[in-house]
Amino acid sequence: MENKALVVIDLQNDITKNYKLIIERVNTAIDWASENDMRVIYIKHFNLSEKTRTFKPGSKGAELVPELNVVSENIFEKSKASALTCEAFSNFIDNNEIKEFYITGADATGCVKSTSYNLSALAITKLPVSVSG
Repeated sequence: MENKALVVIDLQNDITKNYKLIIERVNTAIDWASENDMRVIYIKHFNLSEKTRTFKPGSKGAELVPELNVVSENIFEKSKASALTCEAFSNFIDNNEIKEFYITGADATGCVKSTSYNLSALAITKLPVSVSG
């Protein structure tokens, strides 16, 4: 495997934004990454606050959308905007010496933006493939 990864962020059932408009492009990016010997990583968001009703751990809403092409078991969970707040994801990056990221996801102005910003702050190359807001 190369030291590159496609990171798919928050494509879960509770997404209220029109993910169906981007799912075909996301799946095309997943196929492209797989064909080019890149790791494909999925990030799931969980709301841990009792005051929220969406993205609850163990709920159908927190599951990845059924149309998503899942080609690996590299699925990580976060409860804050940036995927780097997930220690397991950060360790996976370090252990696999991943230095270049292609990023796609459900909300370009939220978690995709936060993850991109934090990856760039680490001086890691990031290359957005497809983002949608």
